[in-house]
Amino acid sequence: MGTMNKMRENTGVVLWILVVSFGGLWVLQDSGVFDTIGTNPLGEIIVVDGDPITNEEYQNQLDAQLEQIRQSTGGEAVQPQQLDAERERAFNVLVDNKIREHEMERLGITVSDREVQELITGLDPHPVIKASFGDGQGGVDRAYLQSFIDDPEQEPLLIQFEQYIRVDRRRQKFENLLGSTVRISDEDIEDEYYRTNKRASAEFFFLRYATIRDDSVDLSDRDLRRFYDDNREDFKQERLYSIQLASLSKLPTQDDTLSIYREIDIVRPEFEQTQDDSLFLARNGSERPYTSAFFAANELDLEIAEAIFDGSSPIEAGTILAPVTVGDEVHLIKIVETRPAEATTVRARHILFRADENDAEAVAAARQEAQTFKQRLQNGEDFAQLAIDRSDDPGSGARGGDLGWFGPGRMVEPFADAAFGASIGRVVGPIQTQYGMHLIEVTNRAEVDVRIADFSQRLEASIASLNAVSEKLEDLKYYAEEESEDFTGEAERREIPLQDMQMQHGQTTIPGLGVSRSLAQFLETSDVGDISEVIELNEVYIVTRVVSIQPEGYRSFEDVKTEIRPRALLEKKKAMQRERMEQAYAAGGFDGLANALGMVARAANNLSFTNQLVPGLGRDALFAGTVLGLAQGEDSGVVEGANGVFVARVTGVTEPAPITDAERERLRTVLLNRQKGTVQRQWIASLREEADIEDMRAVFLQ
Repeated sequence: MGTMNKMRENTGVVLWILVVSFGGLWVLQDSGVFDTIGTNPLGEIIVVDGDPITNEEYQNQLDAQLEQIRQSTGGEAVQPQQLDAERERAFNVLVDNKIREHEMERLGITVSDREVQELITGLDPHPVIKASFGDGQGGVDRAYLQSFIDDPEQEPLLIQFEQYIRVDRRRQKFENLLGSTVRISDEDIEDEYYRTNKRASAEFFFLRYATIRDDSVDLSDRDLRRFYDDNREDFKQERLYSIQLASLSKLPTQDDTLSIYREIDIVRPEFEQTQDDSLFLARNGSERPYTSAFFAANELDLEIAEAIFDGSSPIEAGTILAPVTVGDEVHLIKIVETRPAEATTVRARHILFRADENDAEAVAAARQEAQTFKQRLQNGEDFAQLAIDRSDDPGSGARGGDLGWFGPGRMVEPFADAAFGASIGRVVGPIQTQYGMHLIEVTNRAEVDVRIADFSQRLEASIASLNAVSEKLEDLKYYAEEESEDFTGEAERREIPLQDMQMQHGQTTIPGLGVSRSLAQFLETSDVGDISEVIELNEVYIVTRVVSIQPEGYRSFEDVKTEIRPRALLEKKKAMQRERMEQAYAAGGFDGLANALGMVARAANNLSFTNQLVPGLGRDALFAGTVLGLAQGEDSGVVEGANGVFVARVTGVTEPAPITDAERERLRTVLLNRQKGTVQRQWIASLREEADIEDMRAVFLQ
């Protein structure tokens, strides 16, 4: 009986593993794995061609998906916006499942009892049987399997196995039928082999679009209007909803935060005195478990590294730092041990004056400007403010030039040499790299690594705080609908901020707030004046009111003028760089470009359809495809790539070795499976377009 108890405990786990492995979540509901025997349907919420799906079935499918997520994330809670997406996925899984079922019925695809029995006790059992009753040597323990079948107590589990196998076998037949329409020829295989294995190298000249400053481009209203006319289809829009959106934050209140800090203060003495940091962190529910690893400054969160390596006091074992907030967590850090660093790390900031290293004129201008700014810094101007105002590195520029901590090998060589050789607080430069000219200031240096115990607690709103926020919006909805019919006035009286925004039909992204399929579903069936239910997002609760609905059509030029400008500006830059390159190419061909452009040719080696990285241009599929399509010695002429206009000449071509029989069969299998997947998706998509699908979740689940 011990074996049977083990079987009873493990069967659900085995089925879960196999379902995920097979990618067959759609069979779960039909297999009955998660059904409770004897329950009654709780209501029809989806109907596909007259065939209902109950709320119980929908919830079973959703629960299965959520359990899969929890298992993959170590039990972390599913965030509201992810839950919203999983609800939609559950809907689509069940609808597609019904469509498959109807199509299998139409085609007469069935699985007999004899087939099921053969897949349980036959010579080649189903994988779920092999996994559940394995003998440890790749086979099946027949005695173990037979004892399970003969045990009356195991009959419910046996029925679940039979249901699962029947559904999975029927699915296989359906997919095999679709797959029988797929043919892969020898020519297909050879083309794929050649495409993925051919290599080419080239020398090239390029002019990046980004090297042209925006203020040097003459962009008139006529240019904008022409761009609008040429790209009018880009500005076609679905039905447009103008809405008022009321939102309240789910972030912790000041009282919530103070409560967490008080809890940290309470446990701090114990943390300071404990001899077993690992046990302390586990027992007190730290978000970060103990690790015995040593960390360099650049391997820690910036705020934690800043607290440890601030230079105001020695870094000594046993020191407890003041609580540090990182994102949505509070950290109480204990220094456990220190050791000399494996490599020195520094923290630095910079101001970048961008210039193409192959453009001597641009490099000289950038160097001169950098010298001017260096003098301003020496005269006492603030480095951070100058970086914000002028740096061509938008990421660090917004942070006052701060690059954080970094060790050897992180930065390009000239930059790294300057930074690691500089004294703290001294501005060095201009330093030239492939990106342009840099002024660099090292703000800190770390020459020890640390082992720490990190007691971290998540900053979360209490249940009481969340309930209060949700109820406040519920009151807004009630009084605006039932009492005053004044959404704006009720929001103002409750001091709930309102945003006016527009949402297109089917749009799920709420600007600045996140993704909500619930809002999109509400708008789809709404009329002017309708007010949504309270919708939960990751960081806010929202309620929306529909102000107006504009039919689908084209957005006006005035509405999109601001949006058009950067795109039209890029087109102008492309035209300018193309004209410059074409003139140079026309004057002396590829060999004359060096003198005409004042630059040297760059090299791109070992290009393929899977390696499209081009030095100086980044990932550029057009460049790689162009080079791979040329013969050795042939040049491309002038081509507009993703990031710059280029002319390339092929310097070497490596043809693939003759394909082996083994590789031919491997590729045949790969292409066959790929094409089968495409056919199946297209078939289901076409059937879904013709199906009559009713979605009543919004009404039923209110």
